[in-house]
This record gives sequence, C-alpha cells and structure tokens, in this order.
Amino acid sequence: MSSENKEKFRIEYQTGKIAFERGEYRASIKHLEAACALMSRSSRLGGEAQMWLVTAYEAAGQRSDAIALCQQLSRHPDPETRKEGKRLLYILQAPQLARPAEWMTQIPDLAAIAESDPKDRRMGQSSSTTSKRDRKDKVEPEAIDLTQVNTKDNQFVWVALIALLVTVGGLIWFGI
Repeated sequence: MSSENKEKFRIEYQTGKIAFERGEYRASIKHLEAACALMSRSSRLGGEAQMWLVTAYEAAGQRSDAIALCQQLSRHPDPETRKEGKRLLYILQAPQLARPAEWMTQIPDLAAIAESDPKDRRMGQSSSTTSKRDRKDKVEPEAIDLTQVNTKDNQFVWVALIALLVTVGGLIWFGI
C-alpha cells in the first residue's frame, strides 16, 4: 500500500470515527466505507475499520448490513478481530426485548415552542434589559428569624480538637 493511500485511509478512518462520536451516522458510514476500500480487509487495521463500520450501520438503523459485515468479520484472519466480530454478531442477533413505557423517558419536542412568546425570546437577553414588570415578578427569599436559630454550642468542636491532638501526639510518640 502506498504512503498516499495510507494517509487517505487514516484521514477517512479518523473522520468516520469522529462523525460517529458526534452522532452523524450517515456521514460516518460514508467515511468508514471509503476507509475500508483503501485498506486490505484482511489486515488488522482493516478489521478495526470494519468494526467501526458495523457499529455505524447499527446506529443508523441498517441492522442487516451490520449483521452481514459481522458474519464476514467472524471469519477474519486476525484472531482479535474475529473474536470481536463473533461477539458483535451474537449481540446483533439477540432477540429484542420489549421495554415497558415507564422505563422510557420522553424528550419534549422543543420545535413546538412558539417563537413569538416573549418569555421564550427573553432567555438570551442579559439581566440589564429586563423590564420593571419582570423585576416585580422575581420572588424574594423569605427572611429567617435569627431568634429561632439554635446557636448553642454542642461541644463537637472540642471533642474533634481533642481527638486530633491525641492522634498527632500518638504519631509523634511512636515516631511515625
């Protein structure tokens, strides 16, 4: 493999991994497929790129492509790649378990917020631009009656100080 192809592979491979980590699965597939085309599929590095491609296929919802590629990887010449390929194939072919609705968290669609609502537009403004009405709406914290606060010393500080002195004295006595 020429040094030019190695450099192209490295660029495509890194770009594909970065796109995957950003959640851009379609772009990741495009770059990883290009990287796999530049590297020998039977090499260790080629197998590693194909593993990333399997993960990108699965994340993009192309499960059949991911399974087909995993089946190829389970026969890869590199033992570590073959082991990972078999492990991923086992996971991909496992039956999908139904999840109860209460286990799922619903994320609200923020696109539905009306842009004309003044409260929503105000979020990006600084505090100097707030109106007098907004300042009136702010809730002041409730004042605390200091006569009701227990300020009696509970001797904890003295007990802790004596324990510290005994510990330091013991360390000095034993020469540690």
